[in-house]
Amino acid sequence: MILLCDPRVAAVRGVDDGEPLVDLREVPELRLDARAADPAGTYARVRRPVVDRLLAAQRALPDGLRLLLVEGYRPYQAQLDIFTGYQEELRRAHPDWSPERLYRETTKFVSPVEVAPHSTGGAVDLTLCTVDGVELDMGTAVDATPEASDNACFTAASSIGAEARRHRQIMAAALRGAGLVNYPTEWWHWSYGDRYWALLTGAPHTRYGPV
Repeated sequence: MILLCDPRVAAVRGVDDGEPLVDLREVPELRLDARAADPAGTYARVRRPVVDRLLAAQRALPDGLRLLLVEGYRPYQAQLDIFTGYQEELRRAHPDWSPERLYRETTKFVSPVEVAPHSTGGAVDLTLCTVDGVELDMGTAVDATPEASDNACFTAASSIGAEARRHRQIMAAALRGAGLVNYPTEWWHWSYGDRYWALLTGAPHTRYGPV
């Protein structure tokens, strides 16, 4: 498992091809949830090619299922706040952890700001729902922490039920088929064009840098 704190991620050459951010609220084919909504509407924005890949993934889903998008672009300060907040939560829970382990465990849930996929507009958090918007059982809630879920949030977790595992597999097959990659500690997190995507796919550089 490659974590976002791995030096190989930061070593990927950063390039930005200038693709614009698109507001998902203006893409009627995709369903957007408001749980991560912010006053500026940044949560609803992703790069145009990401939208195209999400549409392709949705077309690949079985009849009666849809993607339910939760969060796309995340500004630098918001990313930093989440990182430091979770790091402090772990520090309080595990005062015996070394700084190195604390940092590593933090990155299982939230990316360091310098390589954060969400801050490029290339990442999206999402789940599955019915055509009526009813969320499917995915084993944990979106944004469940490794600490609170006993690692059931890991994409390949064996501790979840058979139905939830099947739903994760259905979603993963559609998204991978459309060219996105998953962060394996978060079943809901998928990206394209960022450093993590470039490392996993063997691309020579990113398509997107921080916005």
